[in-house]
Amino acid sequence: MQTITKPTYKYWQDGEFWIGYLETYPDYMTQGSSLDELRENLADLYKELKVT
Repeated sequence: MQTITKPTYKYWQDGEFWIGYLETYPDYMTQGSSLDELRENLADLYKELKVT
C-alpha cells in the first residue's frame, strides 16, 4: 500500500503579495496576489518538480 503525503510549504505576506516555497524545494519560490493564488502556484510548482 502506497502512502500519499501532502507537500508542506512556508509562506508569508510581503506588502500586497503572498510569497512561499515548498519545504522540500526551498530554492523554488513563487508568489500570488492572494493566498489562494499562492496555493495554486505552489501546487503547480509541485506538479512540475515531481515530473522532472
